[in-house]
Amino acid sequence: LVVVYVGAVAVLFLFVVMMLDINFVELRQGFLQYLPAGVMIGLVLLVELVVIVAGHAMAPEAGTTVAQPIPPVDKISNTQALGELFYTHYIYLFQAAGLILLVAMIGAIVLTHRKRDGVRKQRISDQINRRAEDSVEVVKVETGKGI
Repeated sequence: LVVVYVGAVAVLFLFVVMMLDINFVELRQGFLQYLPAGVMIGLVLLVELVVIVAGHAMAPEAGTTVAQPIPPVDKISNTQALGELFYTHYIYLFQAAGLILLVAMIGAIVLTHRKRDGVRKQRISDQINRRAEDSVEVVKVETGKGI
């Protein structure tokens, strides 16, 4: 089941990259400008990964939880068991994972949002400030003749 979800996310990323049509030559020009920030973010993610791997420090009862016998299937479902585990013993790690995903989503949107030439855009302020005298021209056409 996990393999299906990983494959679905991989296909989603593939379609997003194809649809965004990112010009990588332009992205490489300003690479060194963002290198210090990238290194800092990488270090923060590395620290978070170490905290997750060493998660027993935040949840020492994890060892006893694994050693407990499995309850009968009719008393608790898999979803309920996962919910109780995530929202009690691993709440900090669960919230950290959600925060990482939120930052990644916002970062992807910010990095791919760019100004493109030739794209028509509606400017409401121009529409509101437009006067009828400037946009409409009344032409008197004689009968039987064109403009």
